[in-house]
Amino acid sequence: MATFLLVHGAWHSGRSWDRVVPLLEAAGHRVFAPSLTGYGDKASLLSPEVGLGTHVGEIAGLIEDERLDDVVLVGHSYAGMVISGVSGRVPERIARLVFLDAMVPEDGETAVDVIPVTKQLVDAAVDGWRVPPLPEQPPPLGLFGVTDPGDVAWLRSMLSDQPVGCLVEPVRLDNPAARTIPRTHIHSVGNRPPDITRRPVPANEPVRELPTGHDSMITMPAELTELLLEAAQPPR
Repeated sequence: MATFLLVHGAWHSGRSWDRVVPLLEAAGHRVFAPSLTGYGDKASLLSPEVGLGTHVGEIAGLIEDERLDDVVLVGHSYAGMVISGVSGRVPERIARLVFLDAMVPEDGETAVDVIPVTKQLVDAAVDGWRVPPLPEQPPPLGLFGVTDPGDVAWLRSMLSDQPVGCLVEPVRLDNPAARTIPRTHIHSVGNRPPDITRRPVPANEPVRELPTGHDSMITMPAELTELLLEAAQPPR
């Protein structure tokens, strides 16, 4: 039995994993899919003080409070920043990091450093500290890659504003033990905005692909689950 900790991306909530959680549990695994501070059932806690450190601290705290070990820590999109920070806090408790179409930072980088176009969102922030969800685009881009009308409506119901602090606060990766944690990258290779580019992945880190848009947990949950189960397998 593996322990999966699924961390949602910007604007989303823990509900975004609702189609993946039961599939992982049916395969016999333990699964956590919390909403981060400022989102979902914690949307009332949204404030200018919420930043990357807030989210890193609460995920690391969950791992410690629940006494979780050998965690497969999955971060979608912005949450690549979060799981990177967590890897420096509790590296001994993490079996693998999975970057799901995610930001992959180096020590001291911000989300703006990883994806420079993010600065446009920061500059246009409402009241100087919050960024509303991105608008739906015409097909095939849709809303975070989701185009089915029913799925779009469901996704829209869970979206919240994104605090600017999450995008401009640097991640700390100065714990050498964090570098020893195995990594897997899952890339959505369907239609994506042309101004979003990925950094090269080191040759020793496996890359898997899904032929869908950014929110693969909504559009291809079964296929994503299979890749997560594969990532959880111990090295041979």
